[in-house]
Amino acid sequence: MSWFSAFLGGGTASVEPATLADAQRLAQLHGASFHRGWGESEFESMLGETNTLVHRLRLGRKTVGFAVSRIGADEAEILSVAIDPRCRGQGLSRNLLLTHLGHLAGRGVRTIFLEVEENNRAALSLYKRAGFAVVGRRERYYLEPNGEQLNALLMRRDLS
Repeated sequence: MSWFSAFLGGGTASVEPATLADAQRLAQLHGASFHRGWGESEFESMLGETNTLVHRLRLGRKTVGFAVSRIGADEAEILSVAIDPRCRGQGLSRNLLLTHLGHLAGRGVRTIFLEVEENNRAALSLYKRAGFAVVGRRERYYLEPNGEQLNALLMRRDLS
């Protein structure tokens, strides 16, 4: 066991359905990953919706990431993927994303969409390696804390 996994509670990485008990930790992770973090109540709402799929990524006993998607008919949109900043660069997000996509396919989802900030190289690399392709662009979609507006790329992947 590496010192890092021992620090986080030991064990191996696993992807599991998130529960209401995870809402506070998911909000912490989102806040550490995005300028406008979602609150605990927002996660509680999503976790209670039947058309929303939320997975947590655990390393040992510690939740270090999550993926959230909203399903509509045979399509879904990834709303957010986040990994604890201390755990990035280890390939954990790829395992989380691919497992999450497998569960979406199991629910009958055939096409998945997402938006990603066009300068987010790490996320773009992850999504492209997972089979997503850019299908559009949204000008000035994201608002930074300093008032700068950034473009989003719309990406798509077929699951069937």
